[in-house]
Amino acid sequence: MRRSRRIVVTLSLASIAMLVAVAPAPAQTPKYGGHLNLMQREDLPQGFAVHETSTIATSFPSMPCFNNLVVFDQSKRAETVDNLVGELAEKWSWQDNYRNLVFFLRKNVKWHDGQPFSSKDVKFTFDMLREAPDAPAKLRINPRKDWYSNVEAIEAPDASTVVFRLKRPQPGLLVMLASGYTPIYAAHVNPASYRTGCIGTGPFKVKEWRKGEFVDYVKNPDYFMKGRPYLDSLRYVVIKERGTRTAALQAGQLDVSFPGETTKTAAEQLKKAVPGLVVTPVGTAVSDNIIINTKKPPFDNPKVRLAVSYAIDRRALISAVHQGGAVPGASEPPKPYGVWGLLEKDLLALPGYGKPEDMKAQARKLLAEAGITPQNPLRVEMSTRAIAMYVDLASFVINELKQVGIEASLKQVETAQWHSLATRGDYQIGANLTGLGVDEPDANYYENYACGSPRNYSQYCSEEVMKLIEQQSQELNAQKRYQLVSTLQKKIEADAARPLLDWRLDYFTMWPHVKGLVPQDNIYNFGRMADVWRDK
Repeated sequence: MRRSRRIVVTLSLASIAMLVAVAPAPAQTPKYGGHLNLMQREDLPQGFAVHETSTIATSFPSMPCFNNLVVFDQSKRAETVDNLVGELAEKWSWQDNYRNLVFFLRKNVKWHDGQPFSSKDVKFTFDMLREAPDAPAKLRINPRKDWYSNVEAIEAPDASTVVFRLKRPQPGLLVMLASGYTPIYAAHVNPASYRTGCIGTGPFKVKEWRKGEFVDYVKNPDYFMKGRPYLDSLRYVVIKERGTRTAALQAGQLDVSFPGETTKTAAEQLKKAVPGLVVTPVGTAVSDNIIINTKKPPFDNPKVRLAVSYAIDRRALISAVHQGGAVPGASEPPKPYGVWGLLEKDLLALPGYGKPEDMKAQARKLLAEAGITPQNPLRVEMSTRAIAMYVDLASFVINELKQVGIEASLKQVETAQWHSLATRGDYQIGANLTGLGVDEPDANYYENYACGSPRNYSQYCSEEVMKLIEQQSQELNAQKRYQLVSTLQKKIEADAARPLLDWRLDYFTMWPHVKGLVPQDNIYNFGRMADVWRDK
């Protein structure tokens, strides 16, 4: 404890990142009062237990309840380190060459039940997430444990100071803490209770969750940001059928669409029907990909896995499934929607990105070497979530595989069972969507590709890849880090660990009376709703 206090005392003013208030800058003066109805495509799979889930269906409707230490500026589209602003932290500082991250917390913040917020809540949250030996609580599911594998200790030398002590330098940790998947839980609340309700510090308080129907929020009168929120209430309306959701938005029964929901074609149709609707094309940080069980035949054979990757025409998929509303890319979102993506010239050298006829010929060659031909096809079961966007993807992939001698039948799995099924490896091959909780390589690679990670659904493990993950994570030179991340992407695709097909675009749609809601190039990290107001 003494060491922590000493670090805090010796902070230089130049090293401190000061709070930038999240405030709208509209041409009009924000108005107080009013209500918004927001689209929710399915019921909350894990309630408000964000730390136990890996789906936007939980994170988006939970955003108004919570706060992070830091967050991406909700008034800006790009998610970069330069756009970080404080929430529960007023200021912060890296110390000891990126080995210690110190946060100075806001004072006089209250939980929704009236209890005071302090550093003990931050320590409680991250000790739980990293599964520290002395953690006072444990999560039922902990999909992002590996995000915090480099954290050696969390110290709270006083009520308003928190120190993250790291085993080695890790500049990306600060960006990871801005994710919508990184809210602070209350230390005095049982983590299991978030599955049925929400005690947060956020701008809105949960009034009612009627399962399968809606989530109602009311304004938090004690919110720490003076003058926020503007709105009196929110309702997230659960509508499971895609066409019904679109019709409700068009009719004005919903004010705001669901992140990642609106395709290019749907947006065009909506604009034609209601020209006044506001449509914003943005990235999603969501990829279409194929998870492959590398531990079970036939996909324990690298040639068979690679054949799957060669067989799928990425550009045809983008045209047929997304009507052009997606972009090709490897394991990182491509520019301008992300920071770390490969350039076009690098993509062309990867499996499945060349001429379709050449790619399929290579797939047949690899399968033949493994004893599989159109006359002697491989029969497998392709699993996917029972949601239209997943089924559309799976149906396309099944047709592509058939052309090279792989006969795949479709198995639809409910969302509540999907992640546990994938984690157990209880599948052969799957059509999957992977959302990056934040555009930061550490979050992506430790979560989805590191040996033993619960989100590494393919159960892929490579010493070379692990070495590259560690190298890029601690590299302080941005250009050198980008080169390491580029090498990582090429290696992973060459191994067909989790063949990337494309990165989806969203055409986020809302009515013009909704002001101050800015969609970001990552669907998981916006929607706090504190600065949103209604001009009607």
